[in-house]
Amino acid sequence: MDDYRRVADEVAAEIAAGRLRPGDRLPTQRDFARRRAIAASTAARVYKELVRRGLTVGEVGRGTFVRAAAPSLDPALAEPAGSRVDLELNFASVPEQTGLLAESLAPLLRPDVLASSLGPVGAAGTAPARGRVAELLAHGDWRPDPERVLFAGNGRQAIAAAMAALAAPGARVGVEELTYPVVRAIAGRLGVTLVPLAVDAAGLVPEAVEAAVRKTPLDALYLQPTLHNPLSRTMPVTRRAELADLLTRLDLYAVEDAIWSFLRPDLPPLAALAPGRTVLVDSLSKRLAPGLTLGFAVVPASLGAGVSTALRSGGWTPMRFALDAATRWLSEGVVGAVAGAKRREAAARQALVARHLGEFALDSDPHSFSCWWELPPPWRADTFVAAAARHGIAVTPAAAFAVGRRRAPNAVRLGLASPPADVLARALATLADLARSTPDDQIAE
Repeated sequence: MDDYRRVADEVAAEIAAGRLRPGDRLPTQRDFARRRAIAASTAARVYKELVRRGLTVGEVGRGTFVRAAAPSLDPALAEPAGSRVDLELNFASVPEQTGLLAESLAPLLRPDVLASSLGPVGAAGTAPARGRVAELLAHGDWRPDPERVLFAGNGRQAIAAAMAALAAPGARVGVEELTYPVVRAIAGRLGVTLVPLAVDAAGLVPEAVEAAVRKTPLDALYLQPTLHNPLSRTMPVTRRAELADLLTRLDLYAVEDAIWSFLRPDLPPLAALAPGRTVLVDSLSKRLAPGLTLGFAVVPASLGAGVSTALRSGGWTPMRFALDAATRWLSEGVVGAVAGAKRREAAARQALVARHLGEFALDSDPHSFSCWWELPPPWRADTFVAAAARHGIAVTPAAAFAVGRRRAPNAVRLGLASPPADVLARALATLADLARSTPDDQIAE
């Protein structure tokens, strides 16, 4: 074997074993040659070979760095399934986001700036961060008061803190009858009872809220007015106004989960219509990436101390580095640019859904990264999920979202964001073929 290839193999083994990690900078070629007791020309060939293998990347003026491993882009769609197409997790990625994020992060890595960003920070964050988030959430004539903005490590923690401030153990919180599963887990940890409330095509039904309050008072509401998970329904402005009036009349607070609202910037949040009665929760995880997240909440003055205390006692306050990075991304327009790209990507993926599943009973939105599928008979959700899994595709059954003892419909939620578009298209085609068959057909196979 040529010397340079042997040395390249040694470096590749160090990368595979984790001794050299993504982002690590290799020594200069001169230092590398000296350390390995090889000629400078051999070192140059080693570095070229590592780049050819996709293990490193060279940056002009900065050096050579270990490259992050590329994800697998071609999961199996039929048995035997060595890997799977995940339509359960739902995190969108667009090609331009990595470059935009990296460019804005570079100034934070200067030693003097980094020293500040590695320090502690409380739930109130920093004044620049509060101001940027207030601008991000502004809609029309409504702009939240920056002093009412609090921060958490992620959106889930912000939801938990809001619910902890509003609902003591034993309290009752009204939710849509199909809701975000994490909220069920949060309620369980807080000792809170979730009360399922009816929804229709326009979202949460105000009369259902009133009926529940008449039966036994509610301590709060949790709802998702925009691109509801799992139904992908969006509440029109008229319904939002009805609920805003209802909150005031019933002296009731609501936690508004606005995590997907960046895909529908045309609609005002409920908090804009009932600012004194609504805790607006949002984050950067869907806008940007799950590993680079920051949760935030716009909290009425009457609840500020309670939510802030819950964030501190739960250990849910943000990391300063994430806060400073988010402030830079917001101020430089990175968040807006990535969000715009993801809106376009969501529309493209909905076009794939229409192409492959248009004949079926779907509940979705042209702006959404998910869809709700009422399965054709004789399929049941559990048997369909199992059959899809045998083809290497993971989907979420309706039971995962059902609250209380309500019988879950024969439906599944499809998350459209995570797989590459070509993999998603093949998965949708496979699911369509599956739905056209019967459970007995699958057993016969």
